[in-house]
Amino acid sequence: MVQQLRVAISNFPDKRNGDNIHYSIEDIALSCFSIFFTQCPSFLAFQRSMQKNKGVNNAQSLFGIQKIPSDNPIRDILDAVPPQTVFPVFTFIIETLGATGYLDGFRSYNNNLLCALDGTQYFSSKTIHCDNCSTKEHKNGSITYSHSALTPVLLKPGCNKVISLPPEFITPQDGHQKQDCENAAAKRWLG
Repeated sequence: MVQQLRVAISNFPDKRNGDNIHYSIEDIALSCFSIFFTQCPSFLAFQRSMQKNKGVNNAQSLFGIQKIPSDNPIRDILDAVPPQTVFPVFTFIIETLGATGYLDGFRSYNNNLLCALDGTQYFSSKTIHCDNCSTKEHKNGSITYSHSALTPVLLKPGCNKVISLPPEFITPQDGHQKQDCENAAAKRWLG
């Protein structure tokens, strides 16, 4: 999985040049990905503590990260990466889980795989916004800008694990007068 992620990372846009390249784009992206493997509010603090106490850290041993960046370089670089750049990793994971028989453990009624779709808001601001923001106008005239996504997962009743599938972003659609919504995103995703 990490190797497939490295392939996807090789396609990330990198606007940096010259002297401002302190971290490789691979270290930046893998550092971001690796936070899903720790249960500490600060990834960097957790890795530094592990390095101090054990002489090695997960970032190096599991992901081959040479230099762990702080939050700002991660945001500066990854904000410019279109999310669809990592979608092939989802495909690889599902195909691999299918080929190894792992998906069979998720089959339930009539030997089918169950997919749950749920929307989540991952950004909200009264001041910061972009062309892809959804908007909510309040009675007092203020506007809240937000970003949301539909996050599909494969699941099985009674199982405490899920398998994530590529998300569908809830964003303004060309040629539509109404704002995008979870229902419309679900129809696009299912299509």
